[in-house]
Amino acid sequence: MTLFETVVAGVAFGLALAAPPGPMNAVIAEESVLRGWRAGFKTGLGAMTADILFFLLALAGVVTFVRGLPTVQNAMFLVGGALMLYFAYGAIRGARGSFRTGATPESRGFRKAFVLSVSNPYQILFWLTAGVGLLTPGTVDVLSYASESLSGLVVVETGSAALILGLFCGVAGWIVGFPAALSAAESRMESFAPVVAYGSAVVLAGFGLYFLAEVLLL
Repeated sequence: MTLFETVVAGVAFGLALAAPPGPMNAVIAEESVLRGWRAGFKTGLGAMTADILFFLLALAGVVTFVRGLPTVQNAMFLVGGALMLYFAYGAIRGARGSFRTGATPESRGFRKAFVLSVSNPYQILFWLTAGVGLLTPGTVDVLSYASESLSGLVVVETGSAALILGLFCGVAGWIVGFPAALSAAESRMESFAPVVAYGSAVVLAGFGLYFLAEVLLL
């Protein structure tokens, strides 16, 4: 049962990584309600592509190397914060413009999410810390931390292909389902689109200012 438990744990971990409110979901939400499910899915695909890139870098040992360079990490915070403020401005402009415009390139959301992801300090820090742990061979007795009586019930194999497969399946499930739910809601309520766009701008601006403050106010 360890293989099955590892895959399920990977899916749960992928959902936990993708689902929390943050800059990536703000961009996915914006694209979904303004341009439809396909645009939202492609935006999510951009963020997932960045995760795959980080995974490959972690596998090659590059992530472990970067972890020892605080100056590089600070530069990532500055670049990420500035980009989020820029895209927050773009979200406000999008909310004021026309919705579902056919003139918007379909690759726009993908590029935006990918650029944001590769410069997102939280996403980078995840792969610098927990991501490296996921790739290190070993086992984690998940429920043993809650109670000794539950020890051995759910054992997850870290460093296994099953865990990584499950993780990316969880992320893929989110980038399919989340835009679909938002697109369906927007089709029933026209005013939902600008609300999400402005909300996206607020989230992006908040994270952008926070990341800049992390470096500039130290």
